[in-house]
Amino acid sequence: MLFVSMCTVRGDTGTSKERIARRLQWQYPEGTRVLGEYWLQTPDPAVIMIFEADDIAPIMAGNAEWDDYFSITVVPAISAKDGLKLAKKMMQG
Repeated sequence: MLFVSMCTVRGDTGTSKERIARRLQWQYPEGTRVLGEYWLQTPDPAVIMIFEADDIAPIMAGNAEWDDYFSITVVPAISAKDGLKLAKKMMQG
Protein backbone atom coordinates (compact mmCIF):
# COMPACT_ATOMS: atom_id res chain seq x y z
CA MET A 1 0.00 0.00 0.00
CA LEU A 2 1.13 3.54 -0.77
CA PHE A 3 1.73 6.03 2.06
CA VAL A 4 2.77 9.66 2.39
CA SER A 5 4.61 10.77 5.52
CA MET A 6 4.69 14.47 6.38
CA CYS A 7 7.23 15.55 8.97
CA THR A 8 6.90 18.86 10.80
CA VAL A 9 9.88 20.12 12.80
CA ARG A 10 9.21 20.12 16.53
CA GLY A 11 9.69 23.61 17.96
CA ASP A 12 12.88 23.42 20.00
CA THR A 13 14.48 20.14 18.98
CA GLY A 14 17.88 20.30 17.40
CA THR A 15 19.24 22.14 14.44
CA SER A 16 19.06 21.45 10.73
CA LYS A 17 22.68 20.30 10.88
CA GLU A 18 21.85 17.78 13.61
CA ARG A 19 18.89 16.43 11.64
CA ILE A 20 20.99 16.15 8.48
CA ALA A 21 23.80 14.37 10.36
CA ARG A 22 21.31 11.81 11.64
CA ARG A 23 19.74 11.40 8.20
CA LEU A 24 23.15 10.66 6.67
CA GLN A 25 23.41 7.64 8.99
CA TRP A 26 19.77 6.53 8.95
CA GLN A 27 18.25 3.87 6.70
CA TYR A 28 14.56 3.26 6.08
CA PRO A 29 13.21 0.31 8.05
CA GLU A 30 13.13 -3.05 6.32
CA GLY A 31 9.74 -3.55 4.75
CA THR A 32 9.48 -0.07 3.22
CA ARG A 33 9.95 0.64 -0.46
CA VAL A 34 10.84 4.30 -0.88
CA LEU A 35 9.43 6.11 -3.90
CA GLY A 36 10.56 9.58 -2.94
CA GLU A 37 11.89 11.79 -0.16
CA TYR A 38 11.63 15.55 -0.44
CA TRP A 39 13.17 18.20 1.77
CA LEU A 40 11.05 21.32 1.70
CA GLN A 41 12.07 24.83 2.61
CA THR A 42 9.30 25.11 5.21
CA PRO A 43 9.05 23.82 8.77
CA ASP A 44 5.50 22.49 8.22
CA PRO A 45 6.06 20.08 6.63
CA ALA A 46 9.84 20.04 6.39
CA VAL A 47 10.09 16.56 4.88
CA ILE A 48 7.71 14.50 2.77
CA MET A 49 8.34 10.82 2.12
CA ILE A 50 6.40 8.63 -0.27
CA PHE A 51 6.75 4.92 0.24
CA GLU A 52 5.05 1.56 0.09
CA ALA A 53 4.64 -0.88 2.96
CA ASP A 54 2.65 -4.07 3.42
CA ASP A 55 1.94 -3.51 7.10
CA ILE A 56 2.23 -0.92 9.84
CA ALA A 57 5.35 -2.32 11.59
CA PRO A 58 7.99 -0.51 9.47
CA ILE A 59 5.94 2.70 9.61
CA MET A 60 5.86 2.59 13.40
CA ALA A 61 9.59 1.79 13.51
CA GLY A 62 10.47 4.77 11.29
CA ASN A 63 8.27 7.13 13.27
CA ALA A 64 9.81 6.01 16.56
CA GLU A 65 13.29 6.81 15.25
CA TRP A 66 12.38 10.38 14.33
CA ASP A 67 9.64 11.51 16.71
CA ASP A 68 12.14 13.41 18.85
CA TYR A 69 12.77 15.81 15.93
CA PHE A 70 9.50 15.70 14.01
CA SER A 71 5.78 15.52 14.50
CA ILE A 72 4.93 12.89 11.89
CA THR A 73 1.67 12.32 10.05
CA VAL A 74 1.37 9.23 7.85
CA VAL A 75 -1.60 8.83 5.54
CA PRO A 76 -2.55 6.22 2.95
CA ALA A 77 -2.48 7.52 -0.61
CA ILE A 78 -3.27 6.55 -4.17
CA SER A 79 -1.63 7.71 -7.39
CA ALA A 80 -3.65 10.02 -9.64
CA LYS A 81 -3.67 7.32 -12.32
CA ASP A 82 -5.09 4.70 -9.95
CA GLY A 83 -7.43 7.24 -8.37
CA LEU A 84 -8.91 8.14 -11.75
CA LYS A 85 -9.45 4.46 -12.54
CA LEU A 86 -11.21 3.99 -9.21
CA ALA A 87 -13.29 7.14 -9.72
CA LYS A 88 -14.36 5.93 -13.15
CA LYS A 89 -15.52 2.60 -11.68
CA MET A 90 -17.37 4.44 -8.92
CA MET A 91 -19.14 6.69 -11.44
CA GLN A 92 -20.25 3.69 -13.50
CA GLY A 93 -21.61 1.77 -10.51
